[in-house]
Amino acid sequence: MKYILASASPRRREILSNLGLDFTVLVADADESCDLTDPGERVEFISLKKCLAARDRLLAEGMDPADKDTVIIASDTLVTLDGEFLGKPRDEADAARMMYMLQGRTHTVASGIAVWHKGRTVTAHELTGVSFAPMTEAEILAYVATGESFGKAGGYAIQGHAARYVTGIRGDYFNVVGLPVRRLYETMKLVFGIHL
Repeated sequence: MKYILASASPRRREILSNLGLDFTVLVADADESCDLTDPGERVEFISLKKCLAARDRLLAEGMDPADKDTVIIASDTLVTLDGEFLGKPRDEADAARMMYMLQGRTHTVASGIAVWHKGRTVTAHELTGVSFAPMTEAEILAYVATGESFGKAGGYAIQGHAARYVTGIRGDYFNVVGLPVRRLYETMKLVFGIHL
């Protein structure tokens, strides 16, 4: 089986590598705009766009649409709190704003997946609750100063310095990192008969 990860995320690459999966990375330009307001539907829709953009690029390069050996995996993650979507921070001020919102509260992390195989695409998503301890202004500014906030939904990396502020997780830890491993495994097994 030829696995292709349609993502530039180093976290997703690390997760798949730790699963022992041999894969290549193929990032294709995808329009990530979306008007959907439900977090699960939103991340599924954007994951689907990424997956199909990678598929279209492969088809343009001569891949057979019914290729039995190729599996394309795409994912998208966002953080939600009080109905607001917290994507990747624009700058340090935006990262600090997000941390002020998240500190002392529980938020939801939504990650969607899209998998293409043998001419068929399927989507799914996972929701995980993450609780943060209260943080002082000095702690927030020190965290933002690590630079870890950038390129991450919600402005934090649970597997990094932010771990010291996490008081609880309800659901899949890997979903928070950026790829819902259990949901991916179940989807590929049930829909395509593929065991990762």
